[in-house]
Parts: sequence; C-alpha cells; structure tokens
Amino acid sequence: MILSEIRSLLDQKKGQKIQIEKGIEDLKTLIQETRTSLRYHEQAREIIKEVGLKTQQQLSYQIGEITSLALESVLDDPYTLEVEFVERRNKTECDLWFVQDGVKFEPLSENGGGTVDIGSFALRIASWSMSRPRLRNTIILDEPFKNLSKEYQEKGSAMLKEISKRMNIQFIIVTHEPILTSFADKIFEISKPRKNRPSKVKECSNLL
Repeated sequence: MILSEIRSLLDQKKGQKIQIEKGIEDLKTLIQETRTSLRYHEQAREIIKEVGLKTQQQLSYQIGEITSLALESVLDDPYTLEVEFVERRNKTECDLWFVQDGVKFEPLSENGGGTVDIGSFALRIASWSMSRPRLRNTIILDEPFKNLSKEYQEKGSAMLKEISKRMNIQFIIVTHEPILTSFADKIFEISKPRKNRPSKVKECSNLL
C-alpha cells in the first residue's frame, strides 16, 4: 500500500472517530435531557396523584355528606352514604355504599321505604352543586320519591322545598302524588280528554 493510500485511510478513520465522538456527546446530552424530563414527569405524577387524592377526599365528603343529610332528614334510622374510590383495570372507579351500624350494603339492594329514591335525588343535587361551570339552576324531576313510603312523603317533599330555597334551584316536577303539590309554588294540571286530542293544561290551586 502506497503512502497516499495510507494517509487517505487515516483521514477516513479520523473522520469516523470525530463522528463517533460527536455521537457519544449527543447521546450524553440526550441521556441528561431524558433524565431531567423523567424527573419532571415523576414530580408531575406525584403532584397529579396528590391533587387526585385531595379531589377524591373532597368528592367523598361532599357527596357523602349531602346524601347522608338528605337520608337523615327524611327517614327514621337512616343509612349514611360512603363513597369509596378503588383501582380496577388501571382505572379509578367509584363505589357507593349504604352503611348502617358499620355494615355496608349495595344501594340498589336496599330500597325499603324508598331509600334509593332519596339517595339518587341527593346524588343528583351533589353532582349539580359540584359542576364547573355551574349548570342552569333548573332541574326536572319525573315522579320523584315514587317508591317512598307514605309515612315519609311529607318529609321528602319538605326536604325538596328546603333544598330549592337554600340552593336557589327551580324544580319542575311531574307527579301523581298530591302531597308534593302542597309544597309547590305553582301547580299545573295536565289532562287529555279524548284519544288523538291535544292535552289541556290549566293552572290550579293546591290539589290536596
């Protein structure tokens, strides 16, 4: 091999060395940036985790408190509502329990006296109160408390009226229960005289 070829080969090797060294420096920079990014992501994850935990605690308190107070204001020997957040399939899910004397019950299995009616109504109000931006303050209820025992219907109606006043919510209620009308500000009676004829609406006084 002649001297010129050796020099040419040496220059090639030097160029390859420079490229390799530059590649190493680029990798070192990338590793450092990746470590910094990872540290920031870990810090962000901890912040999100802490915020999520505080949010869950706030939701648990607000949902549980409103619902428990509603149950207590209407029913004798009422349940309290417990909100439990659990991890399932890499997702956070919310379990609701009725609790009495330290024993948990699934809400849908405990509808004696209309407990679920009161609980579902209170959950709806809690959800509305936590919405951001706040939704319009008009809620339509179709046959609320229809499973509520007769002995509790007056208390349930009074509770609904009190919530309307305190939280400035307008309830539009469709019902066949006369007891609810005694707490209404306005009452409209809807009737359909004959088949294929339009319904008639008239404002009336208390229906009791």
